[in-house]
Amino acid sequence: MTLASAVDVTRRYGAEIALAGVSLDIQPGELIGLLGPNGAGKSTLVNLLAGLRRPSSGTVTLFGGDPREPARRQHIGLTPQETGLPPTLRVGECIDYVAAHFDNPLERDEVLTRFGLNGLVKRQAGGLSGGQKRRLAIALAFVGRPRLVFLDEPTTGLDVEVRHVLWDVIRAFHAEGGTVLLTSHNLEEVEALATRVIVLGAGRILADDTVSAIRGLVGVHRVSMASTPLPRLRGVVSTSESDGRLHLLTPDPDQLVRDLVTATVPFRDIEIRPTTLEEAFLQLTAA
Repeated sequence: MTLASAVDVTRRYGAEIALAGVSLDIQPGELIGLLGPNGAGKSTLVNLLAGLRRPSSGTVTLFGGDPREPARRQHIGLTPQETGLPPTLRVGECIDYVAAHFDNPLERDEVLTRFGLNGLVKRQAGGLSGGQKRRLAIALAFVGRPRLVFLDEPTTGLDVEVRHVLWDVIRAFHAEGGTVLLTSHNLEEVEALATRVIVLGAGRILADDTVSAIRGLVGVHRVSMASTPLPRLRGVVSTSESDGRLHLLTPDPDQLVRDLVTATVPFRDIEIRPTTLEEAFLQLTAA
């Protein structure tokens, strides 16, 4: 059974079109990374699937029905980009409050331990740092033992160590059969977690496939080398330099090497590999 779907969905805010004819299905057990630049429509799509907004046209379903029905939303967890935690409630009280809305929630101690919140249990939400608030907001999405979790920019503002702890929590939830849709600007995060990647641009789906397939869609390879400055070379999509090495993106690395030899350009330590997801993402959204 499809957990959530959008069929030819458009969402307008006045004259602005946030989504234009978007269609997708979320199947049980998927871990989907939703990528796109600011204003691409990522948060709008999450809000529609979670029942927080209505489409201007098209159809959205959640567990086979209207996402706005409370019975459907009982089975989801959600961490939005902006979280309004009651500032006077303590961390433990926030967990208890959310747990009271579910028939079989996680125990408070399990939530505290799993998300590294034990030392903050008596702290008021208003006194937490931005990263601590974010960690609590993510924890609250899992309290009700959801079947489907929406995480909108979940690890923004978190340090590397905490981010990796939360990645492990997401992986464990997925390994137990849970389904996740996460949006992120952290492309390393999507590469590390997602089994499927959807790229949004200007309110439309530009690509929907595996990480490796998304890389392949742009048809370019990354060629890195130690070299002197290069002449103009055909077929080079972009050039950058770091740590004394040149990095070129090209659809035909073999031809590039032949052109370097023909032009008698001195080079050494050449390395050719497929593009990263970040490079693919930048190419897909360049237009």
